[in-house]
Amino acid sequence: MRILIAEDEPIIALALAERLRRLGHEPLGPARDGLEALQAARAERPDLYLFDIDMPRLDGLRAAQALADEGLRRPVVVLTGVEDPGLVERSVSSGVSAYLTKPIDDRQLDAAIRVAAARHRELLELEEEVQKARQSLAERKLVDRAKGLLMDALGLAEEDAFARLQRAARNRNVRLATIAQEVIDQRDVLRGPRS
Repeated sequence: MRILIAEDEPIIALALAERLRRLGHEPLGPARDGLEALQAARAERPDLYLFDIDMPRLDGLRAAQALADEGLRRPVVVLTGVEDPGLVERSVSSGVSAYLTKPIDDRQLDAAIRVAAARHRELLELEEEVQKARQSLAERKLVDRAKGLLMDALGLAEEDAFARLQRAARNRNVRLATIAQEVIDQRDVLRGPRS
């Protein structure tokens, strides 16, 4: 995995890069602050962010949030040398996947990276399911509206209007929602001349 390191302490940054290599990852950076992290993430498109929270110019949490807002959301593992419950809450609310308190060892780092990557995959799958559900609901509404138009215009029962839509979709080998949209687009034709 390609992992962008953002750490303002050079010795810690080098140690993190070496640990990542030992764990089989490709370290990117290190960025010395949050603004450099933004630039590096835009240029390198890493798979995961490993950010120190307390950095100059822009902290790790704000950098991760800025990247997510730009469409560059990735799993985020944050590091801190500060024991602060408020920082944990801030991390959770900003979408951090894993939180480590320095000093860390290889096992902790490996576990945090694995958990962060798995949580991120789950989140993406959940978002995809939600998007599919929204699309399905939108298509269902289109079909219901088209059925209503056919029922009004042609005096059909609901089942007959639905069967007509299904037949048209099958005959043309298109989605039912496509036929429904065409019916809606042609509703003035279906209504006939106005007196």
